[in-house]
Amino acid sequence: MRRVSRLLRVMGAERAAGEDFVYDEVDRKALDAVVVAPYFWRESREFGRELFVVLRSALRPPLALRESSRSVRPEPENRALWELPAGLVEPDEVSEAGLVAAARRELLEETGFTVADGDLVELGPSSFPSPGVIAERHFYFRACVRPEARQQPGLDGSPLEAIGSLVAVPLGVALQAARQGRLADAKTELCLRRLQEVLV
Repeated sequence: MRRVSRLLRVMGAERAAGEDFVYDEVDRKALDAVVVAPYFWRESREFGRELFVVLRSALRPPLALRESSRSVRPEPENRALWELPAGLVEPDEVSEAGLVAAARRELLEETGFTVADGDLVELGPSSFPSPGVIAERHFYFRACVRPEARQQPGLDGSPLEAIGSLVAVPLGVALQAARQGRLADAKTELCLRRLQEVLV
């Protein structure tokens, strides 16, 4: 990860045309990321056929160490997030097949679910989560998984991943948590809403 400062000039605009300005951004070797929504259906007498999604807890240091004095509204006591499995597309995965391989790898590392390439289905177009700071692009996938076939997640060796845990919740519960601000990860909410659009 590195900070990049660019000297830019706006051309062709009536206001500010020709004025140089410095623009700071963040760059890294692995730029883009995949987000995967693992899901399964469960039957019950009370609710009938219900769609469940698998989420992973995550501690993100920038959020955990966020300065309360700089916040417009009070910070939540628990600053950990619930997220869908996600991770960076490595430089050797920068291709259409590589995107699917990255999604499959992240799903296995973070949840212990093994799926075939054909089990990963794209969920709509890619998006840019923070275009004013980094040119990172997110690619969204869904994968139907079998809870009984899940293995112990291999993880990626990161101390932050080692303290994470998994939970399976009904999709409706996850989306309600997002509406209430209890599931505050934007990429996860977007991916879950897309999953609802195609499956419910």
